[in-house]
Amino acid sequence: MALHLRSGRPNQLGARFDGEGTNFAVFSHHATQLYLSIFSEDGSCEVERIALPERTGSVWHGYAPGVMPGTPYGFRADGLYEPQHGHRFNINKLLFDPYARQMIGSWTDHASTYGFIKTKTLDDLTFDTRDSAPHVAKAIVSEPDLFDPPKRETTPDWSHTLIYEAHPKGLTRLNQRVDEALRGTYDGLATPAMLEHLTKLGVTAIELLPVHAMIDDAFLLKRGLRNYWGYNTIGFLAPEPRYFGPAGFAGFRAMVDRFHEAGIKIILDVVYNHTAEGDQRGPTLSFRGLDNASYYRLLPDQPRYYVNDTGCGNTLNVSHPFVLRLVMDSLRFWYQHMGVDGFRFDLATVLGREEHGFDQHSGFFDALRQDPILADALLIAEPWDLGPGGYQLGKFPLEFREWNDAYRDAVRRFWRGDQNSAPALAAHLLGSADAFDHSGRRASASVNFIAAHDGFTLADITRYAQRHNEANGENNADGHSDNLSDNFGVEGDTEDADIMKRRAKRQRNLLATLFLSQGTPMLLAGDEIGNSQSGNNNAYAQDNEIGWIDWENADWQLCEFVCRLSRFRQQHRALRQDRFLHGGIRLKDGQPDVEWRGLEGTEVPWDDPELSSLCLTLRWSAQAHANETEDNTVLVFFNRDATDADITLPPPPPDHHWLRTIDTAQLDVPAEAVAENDPVSIEGESVVAFVPTPRDATSS
Repeated sequence: MALHLRSGRPNQLGARFDGEGTNFAVFSHHATQLYLSIFSEDGSCEVERIALPERTGSVWHGYAPGVMPGTPYGFRADGLYEPQHGHRFNINKLLFDPYARQMIGSWTDHASTYGFIKTKTLDDLTFDTRDSAPHVAKAIVSEPDLFDPPKRETTPDWSHTLIYEAHPKGLTRLNQRVDEALRGTYDGLATPAMLEHLTKLGVTAIELLPVHAMIDDAFLLKRGLRNYWGYNTIGFLAPEPRYFGPAGFAGFRAMVDRFHEAGIKIILDVVYNHTAEGDQRGPTLSFRGLDNASYYRLLPDQPRYYVNDTGCGNTLNVSHPFVLRLVMDSLRFWYQHMGVDGFRFDLATVLGREEHGFDQHSGFFDALRQDPILADALLIAEPWDLGPGGYQLGKFPLEFREWNDAYRDAVRRFWRGDQNSAPALAAHLLGSADAFDHSGRRASASVNFIAAHDGFTLADITRYAQRHNEANGENNADGHSDNLSDNFGVEGDTEDADIMKRRAKRQRNLLATLFLSQGTPMLLAGDEIGNSQSGNNNAYAQDNEIGWIDWENADWQLCEFVCRLSRFRQQHRALRQDRFLHGGIRLKDGQPDVEWRGLEGTEVPWDDPELSSLCLTLRWSAQAHANETEDNTVLVFFNRDATDADITLPPPPPDHHWLRTIDTAQLDVPAEAVAENDPVSIEGESVVAFVPTPRDATSS
């Protein structure tokens, strides 16, 4: 084809089809020339290479009449190849459009994809002249009709939220109730079988591990592994094709619509902190070749090398206006056009870094907070990175909720039996006010979890004292070394009935603690059915039975218990309050909104390192407005001791008695009314919850 480009427009980046042709625009401040490469329909052959005819500021652009949707393309950038000065332009490398929304082909670990001559010494100061096009994916000009805005509810309600963190493939890959052709795909995530399971659990938001276009790390491919988790992004607007089902691209939007029809929101785990290009020894696939010195944070005194606050080789320079624009355009695209409801930001501290360090008023946070399109998006931060001052729990803007690893550790320590762990547990049961109760933030700001994709599953917390990551090929040196876990004397599986019983109860105790805590609970997919990863606490490369959820051996009794916990939490508003509880006296009855006692109803010595049992009474906040008539009391006993304990219940409200509704010592406890002055006992190593109910009622 003889392609003749007109000047086009610089205002919208990427490839934009207008009905007659396509406008191409791409950012590069330091390049001397940008080229457009057009490929054959299957992406195998470059049929045109032509210079973009115009540059407006730092945007290169051109309009191509007759270039239709479905056309594969890429960019090439010419300029200085001076790594010692931060520039790595190489016209021989085909570059993926950062604004591409669809793609064809895949990336292979071929020597030609590197900007330098790849040798054993990996000398990145050399220059490689081989064409990388045969070994990289190509962007595709998209059909605009694919991205009509969906309908959604606009107002998030964090007080009702239960997050379910899941892998887009691993959740369904082994689920026999899902049609075989749909397992492991976007299409399979919202099938009737999965929706039935999620709604029964009371899930209101599914948080998917990364779905942006990604590549497999070269070192993993050499081991016969893949980057299963997907934290290795190369395209921020394109869905990863490896999860496409029979419906292809349209399957993602259909999944979104089905989740919304079921009342479930979709949160994407997004990775804007680094890219798949790695450090100076990595390939040139997109950002590095377009403008390395702009897209990445380089060492000021040695710009050949990258700032590595992420531990992944490079750090995206979100403080640069055009990089910030890319991130914001990506967020708006997924929210407005793909229909997702929110985002969990991986290593979110990176996004708040300015030259002086982390800043709650960074350019990214300011841009996000004033964006009208994203005003109702659900925002969750992973509040740390690997750079200096990287741990920022509780320091994010009030629009964010934050993963609370301190909560996770406090709960695990308490149930493992660590000394001095009860006071920490008590603080975290009330929404971790020490971290979040400031600047008008809500108790829901704390995203509480016992387990997440990174670390042991719930089942493995009770089976393994040490990690078992041999399958990762790193001599079991990767992953967390301190898991705060407890194997009950036997590492791994056992036939010992007593150990199995104690492990099962420990799982119920951990889950009960999660659902009875103030904050926003997050459940790791598979934990509700006792899924194990055989002690692998870093299954990032295990795209196999280790990383996939084992539905065949599901513990459905445990699942029923989780469903009961979820219903109980939804029924009792005192467990999911927006306001922090500090023992304030309520005007309506003179009662404190929270009380701490021992099992016998007496004051507890919080400085006692052996403290292992406590009682928590929760009432509606003393700070509630006068027109808030909600009133609900929940009484929770935590008995970590191995022995049973006689407990003293406080007087119930007038004309009420206490109803035992949650008891982790029993899988299926019927609601049991307790008459006043009756002796009450709770089993060792258990959690028991009571609620008041009218004397003439028989259940909650």
